[in-house]
Amino acid sequence: MTMTAREAFEKGTATFNAHDLDGFTQVLADDVVFKAPGGMHGEGKTACAAFFGSWFAAFPDARVEVRAVHFVDDVAVEEGTFMGTQNGVLHGPTGDIPPTGRTVEVDYIQVLSFRDGKHVSFNLMFDRLLMLEQLGLVSTPAVAA
Repeated sequence: MTMTAREAFEKGTATFNAHDLDGFTQVLADDVVFKAPGGMHGEGKTACAAFFGSWFAAFPDARVEVRAVHFVDDVAVEEGTFMGTQNGVLHGPTGDIPPTGRTVEVDYIQVLSFRDGKHVSFNLMFDRLLMLEQLGLVSTPAVAA
């Protein structure tokens, strides 16, 4: 039986948090596409699994906390927080960032589309500057007294 969009979403989230790329790949359509900040994008199961898997390599304790998810037919809008400690190399649009040992907690919004119980697209949005500040790579602005 085909999964509903909600079931596919829940399995995708659970497998991400379990760092189970094989399980995650099972809920991806063959022609899945993703977009992320900094112009990062890709197409196909292999590229999508590699992108999300790269977060596990950079943040071995990576996890997401979904605060809310809103479904309209086969589209979900997810509001959540990504958390992890950067103990591995983070591959980004401007190059690789060596491990900083610092913890991040970054809110994100992701728009996901589904077809026949599979993810067909991810459009991830988060504040890259905030993440770089938390990693200690960009100065945090001074707070006015």
